[in-house]
Amino acid sequence: MTDLTHVDAEGNARMVEVGDKPITARSATAEGWITLGTEAFEAVVSRTAKKGDVLATAQLAGIQGAKRTSDLIPLCHPLPLSGVTVELTPDPETLRIVCRATARTHWRTGVEMEALTAVSAALLTVYDMLKAIDKGMALGGVRLLEKHGGRSGSWVRE
Repeated sequence: MTDLTHVDAEGNARMVEVGDKPITARSATAEGWITLGTEAFEAVVSRTAKKGDVLATAQLAGIQGAKRTSDLIPLCHPLPLSGVTVELTPDPETLRIVCRATARTHWRTGVEMEALTAVSAALLTVYDMLKAIDKGMALGGVRLLEKHGGRSGSWVRE
């Protein structure tokens, strides 16, 4: 078990020590979507959902989710984020809202979890705001698209 970074020699969970790592520029972009029924999709694009502007609220939730990632993921380090962008795009052909989030920092560890959490929080907020219209919505495709910086360098999904 000593090869696992979040487990000590006795098998106990531990937070990885990053204090000696250099501070470098890091970024990560993640994506996901939520598939809606026709009525829910129309409420989003026409901005007539009873709870308010779904996309604006979900965008704020995504940003807040990125900022609170270490509160949700037990062994995730709190990071000084230098920026978070969350974009939600309605796709009328698939009846999906596609979310893409990018998190950036100058720190000792990466921001992949912050980008993934931003996407997840934004999509869950869309669900929450529309569940009175459509309980059959489905989240999917939450994944890392790319990350840059740190010892392992860049990685981009093919």
